Amino acid sequence: MTYSSTFIFAKKQFDDDFHRLDQQIAAAAKNLPGYLGEESWENSTTGVVSNVYYWSSLEALQALMSHPTHLQAKAAQANWLAGYRVVIAKVMRAYGAGDGLPGVVVFDAPDGAAP
Repeated sequence: MTYSSTFIFAKKQFDDDFHRLDQQIAAAAKNLPGYLGEESWENSTTGVVSNVYYWSSLEALQALMSHPTHLQAKAAQANWLAGYRVVIAKVMRAYGAGDGLPGVVVFDAPDGAAP
């Protein structure tokens, strides 16, 4: 089974601490077994950002959520974010056509399911 965790947020002012923690969390995620990739989108009208992480298991996702750097950033989020929402979902199907899209994670359909 494949899972996604989507972090949707509105920005305030980012400082050096934010950028340091953000880089540390990204590095921690990429080094966790079960990390499949991530995508990031920004709505040019509202400025709302959406970061989508893909995981091969809920245990892998939980490992990032309980990582000390993630917990530190979560405790300080009000310094940098005007608000946020997290969506955890099972990926039921993933498919497409063409040579790929820059910045889009490609992985097999869950459980070998055909599109």
